Formats: sequence, structure tokens, C-alpha cells
Amino acid sequence: MLNSELADFFRSTTAQLGINISDDQVEKFSIYGDLLLEWNKFMNLTAVCEEREVIIKHFVDSITIVPYIDRLESKNVADIGTGAGFPGIPLKIMRPEVEVVLLDSLGKRVNFLNTVINELGLKGITAIHARAEDGGRDKKLREKFDCVTARAVAPMNILLEYCMPFVKKDGVFIAMKGASEEDCFESALKELSGSVISEDVFNLPESDFTRRIICIKKTNFLSTKYPRKAGIPKKNPL
Repeated sequence: MLNSELADFFRSTTAQLGINISDDQVEKFSIYGDLLLEWNKFMNLTAVCEEREVIIKHFVDSITIVPYIDRLESKNVADIGTGAGFPGIPLKIMRPEVEVVLLDSLGKRVNFLNTVINELGLKGITAIHARAEDGGRDKKLREKFDCVTARAVAPMNILLEYCMPFVKKDGVFIAMKGASEEDCFESALKELSGSVISEDVFNLPESDFTRRIICIKKTNFLSTKYPRKAGIPKKNPL
């Protein structure tokens, strides 16, 4: 996907974030982009299909969490509701030493994710087919992650119930939200042992899209009543 012009564009936009990207990483993103656009012809992976838009709105946007992962010194990360692999696969490309779990509720998307993982030769990354509410009760996944992230999945009061069950005590949930979203989630924070430790709002390079990143520390172990059964968090938010 990335010819020399697009590769230079990608490098310049990541440089604006203060992040250097190697030739090998650029090549991996190029293959990822090719697979994304090819699979998107016969299944719904993304509404963003123009190459520069894919670079900014998917690749660069996903990479914006890398400095947060670095500062937290996270050893493992779960990406909940990953869809086509954002931000989990870009994070893995940029930080191969971090163990990554991708969780998605649609089997076809998980098949795509496994194809990308295999084609890129990525190690220490697993794609799991499960709803967040079910995964959050799985003993192999519950409260096992230094960091959990999700991008544009649901309103914050719902998203917290999806994601906080995966976060270790003293771990951090990184929510990637749009700046225009008005979220009231104080009640959910209290119920799910969360405390906001930072909130940043910024424009993506070469774009008018504004990203809002909220970091929430998990201050205690979670009550076993959460997450509630599949569908209930969305139907009856905290």
C-alpha cells in the first residue's frame, strides 16, 4: 500500500508525534494496509479506504498511544473491541516486546486478524473471539493486564464495564475517544474502581480530527458482579 511517497508521508506524520519509525515497521504497515483494503472488499472492516486516510485515521491514530504505553512500562496490553486491529496491531508493530491480546466479538474479523498476524510474522500477539462481557469473566483474562485500551467502541460508562474487568489492580485503562463526545461516567468510575489520572486532547497530524485520550487507573480489585451478562451494560449502563 505504501509507495515511496506514502511511506515518506507516514514517516513525517509519525515524526510530528515525536515517534521514529523504521523501514521494517513501514513495510509491515504497508502489508497490513494491503490486507485491510483487500479484505474490506468482501467484509466490513473499515469505512476509511483512501490510502492517506488509512495512514492518518488508522495507523497514526493508533500509534498515538505508544508514548502512554512507554511511560506506563506496560508488559502486556489488551485491545477490547479491536475490530480490524486498531490500535493493537500498530502497537505490536511499534513495540514488539509488548505482549498483546486482541478481543473481538465477530469471528470473521478474528480470522482477518490472524491472517495479518501470520503475514507480518508477529509473535506474542493473540486474537480472541469473544464478547467483552464474556472475556471479562474468563479467569485467563480477568485482571491480567497492565494496560487495556479501546478505540471508539461505546460511550464511556459502557466502555468502562467492558474494559475494567481486564485491568490489573493498579493497572491503567486507556480510552481513545473523540473530542466531541460528551460522556458522563462518574458513577461507572466509582462502581468499577477507576480514577482518572490524565486526559489529553489533540489534533492528529495532517488532519482536522481531534483525539481525546483518557487514562484511568484501577484502584482496587473488581466486584465479581462485573461485568454483567452480555448485552446488559449497553441496555442498562452504570
